[in-house]
Amino acid sequence: MTKPKVCILRTDGTNCDEELFYAFEKFGASPKFVHVNELRGKSKRLKEFNILALPGGFTYGDDVASGKILAVELVSFLKNEIEDFVAKYGLVIGICNGFQTLIRTGLLPFTKFGQMDATLAQNESGHFECRWIKVKVQKSKCVFLPQSNEIFDIAVNHGEGRIDAPQNIIKKIENEDLVVLKYVDEKGNPTQKYPQNPNGSVNAIAGICNQTGRILGLMPHPEKFVDATQYPNWRRSVSGNSPGFIIKNMVKFAQSS
Repeated sequence: MTKPKVCILRTDGTNCDEELFYAFEKFGASPKFVHVNELRGKSKRLKEFNILALPGGFTYGDDVASGKILAVELVSFLKNEIEDFVAKYGLVIGICNGFQTLIRTGLLPFTKFGQMDATLAQNESGHFECRWIKVKVQKSKCVFLPQSNEIFDIAVNHGEGRIDAPQNIIKKIENEDLVVLKYVDEKGNPTQKYPQNPNGSVNAIAGICNQTGRILGLMPHPEKFVDATQYPNWRRSVSGNSPGFIIKNMVKFAQSS
């Protein structure tokens, strides 16, 4: 079976890229590190890949706002190439800083490249959140994450993760089944309570997709828990799927499409 080719996009300040490389490789993909300057200089082209992955980190030092400068760079210099990649059914995932970038390019939530309809604002706690929380898979349009009602532990590491938008935009995101993950409490119910909802994200939203279901953005880090031993209390508490199944399902979908 052909291994899907994954472009793991790097630039100044990117991290979590090596963990993401490991996760994609573990689940049967063929990942490559690609610096944004290689795309701008056309020594690498997105059409060579099946998946575009934007890792977490602090691109360009999170100057102005998290993911903002990389978003401007993508819109300004790679608009046509990215639009073509999306139009030809390439898959896209943005994790943490990658999600912030996708929001600020306009690729999420409504694939309006260059137009922001939502934002990821500073955490309500007023500080960086680094902790394990629980999320639940929702019924959504995401093509590689069918509703499973699965609840799993996952790590968050961010300072600007609070999804916010005008009420009509939030309603549209909810009504069009674009919410993929929600923060939940110990009973599996969506929550605004801190720290189960680590940033105060409206409607407990932790991850969303676009209307085609082929672009996914999420604040938590599935790549940080793909092996049981990556969980702090793994000897006692690991059961069922790890959040790495998000990446695993993405690879399987790419192989079959």
